[in-house]
Amino acid sequence: MTISLEVSEGVGTIRLDRPPMNALDIATQDRLRELAVEATDRADVRAVVIYGGEKVFAAGADIKEMQTMDHAAMVVRSRALQDAFTAVARIPKPVVAAITGYALGGGCELALCADYRIAADNAKLGQPEILLGLIPGAGGTQRLSRLVGPSRAKDLIFTGRMVKADEAFTLGLVDRVVPAAEVYEQAHAWAARLAQGPAIALRAAKECVDAGLEADIDTGLTIERNWFAGLFATEDREIGMRSFVEEGPGKAKFV
Repeated sequence: MTISLEVSEGVGTIRLDRPPMNALDIATQDRLRELAVEATDRADVRAVVIYGGEKVFAAGADIKEMQTMDHAAMVVRSRALQDAFTAVARIPKPVVAAITGYALGGGCELALCADYRIAADNAKLGQPEILLGLIPGAGGTQRLSRLVGPSRAKDLIFTGRMVKADEAFTLGLVDRVVPAAEVYEQAHAWAARLAQGPAIALRAAKECVDAGLEADIDTGLTIERNWFAGLFATEDREIGMRSFVEEGPGKAKFV
C-alpha cells in the first residue's frame, strides 16, 4: 500500500510509503482523497499528521506516468488531482505536515494543504514544474501565493528553484525547523495537544480563517460572528468557561 492512515492518541497519521521518493502517482492521489475523507469522518481522529517517512516527504508527481498523458487525458485527470489535495485542505481538524527530505512539486503542494508545517533542518522545498514546461497543478499557484505572498510565490514558481529549510522558514513556507530526527515526534506532539482541545471550536476556527481569506472583510466577520455565537450551544463552551472561572485558564477537559 502506498499510503495509509494510522490512529493513535486521537491523531491520525496519513503516511506516504512509495519508495524511493514517494512519487504521487494516480493511485496514490486517489487513495489520498479517500483517506482525507476518512480522517474527516472518523470521530477518533481529532487531528492529523501528514508524513512521508524519515527520508523524504514527497518528491512530486510520477513524471513517467504523466509523460504518457495527452491534453485530453489531463483535462479529465487534473480535476481529480486537485480534488485529492482539496480534500486534505478541507479536513475540518488541525492538520500538520511533517516534512523530511524533499517536498517538491506535488509534495510541496501537499504540505501547503496543512494548517502548520514542521520541517527537518535538511529539508528542501520547491515548485519545479516550470523546468518541465508546466506550472503547479495541484493548487500550488493558489495556496503558495496565499501563504507567502504573490511576489515570493512567483519567484519560486517562475524559477523552479529549491529552497532549504532555513530559507523556507524565512519565506513563511514552513513554520518550524527542527532536527531531522525530531520531525515526526514534534508534529505528532503538536497534533496530540490539539486533539485534546474543543473539537467544534477548532473546526470553527479553521473554517473562519480559511473561508475568511477567500472573502471580503465583512463576509469574513459574518462567518466569525455566526460561529462565535453558535459555539455557545456546545457543551465544550460550558466546560471551558466553568473551568476558567473555577480553576483558572488552561485546565478544562473537553469532551
